[in-house]
Amino acid sequence: MTKRFLNYVSFDTQSDETSAKIPSTAKQLLFAQALKSEAELMGLTEISLDKHAYLMATLPANTDENLPVIGFVAHMDTSPDVSGANVKSRIVTCYDGMDIVLNEKENIILSPETFPELLQHTGEDIIVTDGTTLLGADDKAGIAEIMTAVQYLIDHPEIKHGKIRIAFTPDEEIGRSASLFDVKKFGCDWAYTVDGGNVGELQYENFNAAAVKIKIKGLNVHPGYAANKMRNAGLVAIEFNEFLPPNDIPEYTSGYEGFFHLTGIKGTVEEAELSYIVRDFSAEWFERRLQYMQAIVDDMNTKYDNSIQLEIKRQYRNMREIVKPQKHIIDLAVHAMEEAGVTPVISPIRGGTDGAHLSFKGLPCPNIFTGSMNLHGRYEWISVQVMEMAVQVIVGIATSSLLVPTRFSRI
Repeated sequence: MTKRFLNYVSFDTQSDETSAKIPSTAKQLLFAQALKSEAELMGLTEISLDKHAYLMATLPANTDENLPVIGFVAHMDTSPDVSGANVKSRIVTCYDGMDIVLNEKENIILSPETFPELLQHTGEDIIVTDGTTLLGADDKAGIAEIMTAVQYLIDHPEIKHGKIRIAFTPDEEIGRSASLFDVKKFGCDWAYTVDGGNVGELQYENFNAAAVKIKIKGLNVHPGYAANKMRNAGLVAIEFNEFLPPNDIPEYTSGYEGFFHLTGIKGTVEEAELSYIVRDFSAEWFERRLQYMQAIVDDMNTKYDNSIQLEIKRQYRNMREIVKPQKHIIDLAVHAMEEAGVTPVISPIRGGTDGAHLSFKGLPCPNIFTGSMNLHGRYEWISVQVMEMAVQVIVGIATSSLLVPTRFSRI
C-alpha cells in the first residue's frame, strides 16, 4: 500500500479552476491512464476510461448469493492551492511526538504545537513532504487504499463478497468531479467516497450551499457637486453587509451552525459587487438565509431606486435526506470500522463532498476516512497505520454486504 501511494503522489495532478474543460488539466488523464493499466494488470473487469478522465472498473463477485453492488469512489486531482509537482515524500518511522523538520533550509517545521493531532499518532510511521509542495494524500490516499483493498480481496478468494465497483474522478477540488459522473453506468446500489480525514471519520451530512452575488449600480457625479445626487455603490455595499448577523460568519460558527461568508468585495462609486457563500445544514434555515438576503435587497431597493440586484447559484444539498432513510449504508460502515478496531466518528462535513452531488443523482454516497491531514498545504501528512486501517474498513464494507439479507432495488 505504501509503495503504491508513494508512486501515486509522484504524479502531478493539480486541477485548474480557470479551465472550462473536464479534466481541467491533461496531467490528470495521464494519471488515469496509469491507473487503468494497473487495474488491467490486477485482472479487474469492465474497465472504462473516457475522454474526461472518469475511470471505472469492477471486481466481480465470488459468490452466487444475490448481493448488493457496492462502489468506492476517490478523486485523482490535487488542490490548486499549493504545487503538487515534484513531490519529495519521505517516511518518518515510529514518530516520537517531537517537531518534524520538513525543510531545514527554509525553516519549515511540522510541529505538534501547531498541529496537535500529530500527538494522536506517536509510534506510527508518518509520510510527509520536504515542505515545498503538498503531499497529495487528498485524495491519492483514497485511491491507494481502494486499490490495495481490491488487491487484497483478489489475493484472498476465500473471502466472499458481492460485485464491487470502483471509480476515480477528475476535478473534485474545483467542484466538477460529479458533473459528468455516469451513475447508471457505475451501476451500484450505493457507494462510499474515500476522501475523509482522520481515523474513524464517517460522514453523511454536509451543508446546503449557495453562492450569492450582490451587484450594485451607483450614480457618480463630481464630488464637489454631489449633494442629493451621488449614490456611492461602495458605501451601499458596506451598508448591505451591515444588515447581516455579525456572528453568523465562519469565524464564530462550528458544528451544525450555518453562516454567511463574504468571499469577495470590489467596487467604485459607479458600481460594486459583493460575493458570498451561504451555508446551513438545515434545509429550512438555509432557505431562510437566502430569503433574508433577498429581503434586505428589496428593502434597500426602495431607498436606492432599484439599483441592487441579487443573484443566487445553488451549489449542493445536504445528502442526509438521501442517505439517512437507508440506514443500512451507514450501519455497514460502522460495523466494518468496529471489526477493524476503529472507533466510528460520525460528524457533519462543514463543506461539500462529491457524495452530496452523487446522492442527489441517485447514488447514496457517504464519506469515510483516508487518514490524510492538513489538506491543501505544505504541512500535509498521513499515517501509514491509519491508511492500513482504511484498507481494512474498505475490505470490511465489501464483505459486510453478506449481512444484507435481501437485494436492494437499484436506485
